[in-house]
Amino acid sequence: MVGYIKFYGHSAFELWISNRKILIDPWLSHPLKVADPSEIKNVDYVLITHGHFDHIGDAITILKNNPNAKVVAVYETADHVAKQVGDAGRAIGANIGGPVRLEDNLKVAFVPANHSSPVGAPTGVVVIGDEATVYHAGDTGITSEMELIGKIYKPDIALLPIGGHFTMDPVEAAYAVAMIKPKVVIPMHYGTFPVLYGTPEEFKQELQKLGIDVEVVILKPGDTYTLQ
Repeated sequence: MVGYIKFYGHSAFELWISNRKILIDPWLSHPLKVADPSEIKNVDYVLITHGHFDHIGDAITILKNNPNAKVVAVYETADHVAKQVGDAGRAIGANIGGPVRLEDNLKVAFVPANHSSPVGAPTGVVVIGDEATVYHAGDTGITSEMELIGKIYKPDIALLPIGGHFTMDPVEAAYAVAMIKPKVVIPMHYGTFPVLYGTPEEFKQELQKLGIDVEVVILKPGDTYTLQ
């Protein structure tokens, strides 16, 4: 199967990479809902960047419906979710630092995010697979560590929040792209609530102001991007 990234809206994504199905921050039951959590099958890993409701989201339901799937997150977050599922053995607890080896050809690295979390610590996550390296920034304001993330992991694709208020807005996100230097950027965490004012169009304008040459892929909830 060809690798892909599917956008479920807000910050929720499905990746097919290295022959594994990965969900990131699977809050599917939001106002722009395009899929029911009960429909999500054959999941291998659920990655969670932090403990807010709109990121843990429907992870409990999805994990219960996919008994072979494991939750991967900062230790306390992974433990919290796995206990709610009823099986602490389903947790792969990690922390900010070097990559975690999930498979011979699949690694994830949790990286800093400037945010908050009711459990564990806020992070972004870099998924390193056969087809691509994908950086999901989680919820974050702009941070100088993004330059190191770009230099160390060289992500092909960056999934960046642009909505503002709780995270980067289009201006900050454009400067983040300048530091990360991905080939492709996909905006997220916008439009779900009125308070999230940033738009993809504004984001593209800010990139143009900075003279940044990057492919901006705007996915509507339910859309899929094929990994080249």
